[in-house]
Amino acid sequence: MKQQLATICYLDNGKEFLLLHRNKKPNDVHEGKWIGVGGKVEAGESPEDCAKREVFEETGYLVGDMDLVGLITFPAFTPGTDWYTYVYRIQDFSGTQIESPEGSLAWVPFDEVLLKPSWEGDHLFLKWILEEKPLFSAKMAYKGDHLQDWSVQFYK
Repeated sequence: MKQQLATICYLDNGKEFLLLHRNKKPNDVHEGKWIGVGGKVEAGESPEDCAKREVFEETGYLVGDMDLVGLITFPAFTPGTDWYTYVYRIQDFSGTQIESPEGSLAWVPFDEVLLKPSWEGDHLFLKWILEEKPLFSAKMAYKGDHLQDWSVQFYK
């Protein structure tokens, strides 16, 4: 089984999260879902380097300080690959938003975030982020689009 490091980033302007509606790429595993921005950690990058690069590439925003809010293990999320994902909440950013090559970007009010169609597990960890739970480490096992099993540990 291969292993892939990745990031998921939620830009936070104090009342909304910037979400990406994945509606542009053909054969997209995330097609139709509303997710955070992010992607694969490239050779030589730290997760923080990756988060900053991916946010810039997908949104046009430059990132300052970031808060690591969680780590998620997705066993066999794609065929033959376990994904290990760093989750960031970003309140320190600047610049001008661009049109994302990945999908349509939208600022979604906190009270509407959990109403958007997404992965079942995203609704769990987004709730933890919105509730400002402590740092979490979660494991979320999917079969197709359905969450089969999950666990979480919170740290102080």
